[in-house]
Amino acid sequence: MRILITGNMGYVGSVVSRYLRRARPEAVLHGFDNAYFAHGLTGTAVVPERFLDQQFHGDVRALTPELLKGYDAVVQLAAISNDPMGDRFEAPTMAINQASSVSIARMAAEAGVRNYVFASSCSVYGVASGGPRKEDDPLNPMTAYARSKIGAEAELKAMDTAMTVTCLRFATACGMSDRLRLDLVLNDFVACALSQGEITVLSDGTPWRPLIDVADMARAIDWAIARPADAGGRYLAVNAGSNERNYQVRDLAHAVAQAVPGTRVSINLEAPADSRSYQVDFGLYRELAPDHQPVVTLQQSITNLIDGLRRMGFDDARFRSSQLIRLNVLQGHVDAGRLNKAFEWQSAMA
Repeated sequence: MRILITGNMGYVGSVVSRYLRRARPEAVLHGFDNAYFAHGLTGTAVVPERFLDQQFHGDVRALTPELLKGYDAVVQLAAISNDPMGDRFEAPTMAINQASSVSIARMAAEAGVRNYVFASSCSVYGVASGGPRKEDDPLNPMTAYARSKIGAEAELKAMDTAMTVTCLRFATACGMSDRLRLDLVLNDFVACALSQGEITVLSDGTPWRPLIDVADMARAIDWAIARPADAGGRYLAVNAGSNERNYQVRDLAHAVAQAVPGTRVSINLEAPADSRSYQVDFGLYRELAPDHQPVVTLQQSITNLIDGLRRMGFDDARFRSSQLIRLNVLQGHVDAGRLNKAFEWQSAMA
């Protein structure tokens, strides 16, 4: 099996490469990435790309049909990956997350690729009351990031092709990676506990978040790259996570505090309503992918983060201003002239 992973040099992709190499030792694995975050290695002495057979560098917006020939599966991870980045840089967010994802899928179908996997997000549900959200429930995207994901889903669904397309609406990512991000709720809480001895919850603690460890995201991708069309349909948008991992934010904070003795938890009971509060029903994913269900518990995710951050020698109480926050990395590239505002590398300043 020949697999191309776009956006493989990020937080998720670094774990996916390792997982697929172990799960499919005979597969040919290639990566394609623009290397925005390639320098951000955390707690590892070797680059995760060592698990690949070949690494290509380039912009997914300029990926050519020739490069897609000969692959059995394409995994599209390349994205501007959270709400703050999407809000500040909306145009490239839409161009990368939506337009390029659809363009690559069309070229992949023409090249004879059998399976296309798109990393979508449960954030498309926005503020959702009335019980856990199922795939056919109304969508309420509150941010540019969420709109880009649901926009891509709609165009992928409309494609007239024999290629099997799987849109994995992932729960909120968490867990340790060779390219760690701390701009994710659980990762942020662990970093706060270790560096400050205190977790400050900016909301009133009641918003709901479904979580999925990045290792379990890789398990879902492994399922999707070989999903037959008769298991869910030629096009499938499916919530990827588990019902047991729907948490309120305050419960996450207290779980981290319990794992790091002496940590205080401060909750802003006067905070306005959070624009992202949703529970998610993962029953369809459990039905379709019984052998690829999440296995990493909340406690294991927290322990892995603690161990990983300590291995890094992490002790930065001001980490939200650091390079472990993806928005800071991109803004730094732009400010230094390495990237223009469309997120294109400027060769003279690279």
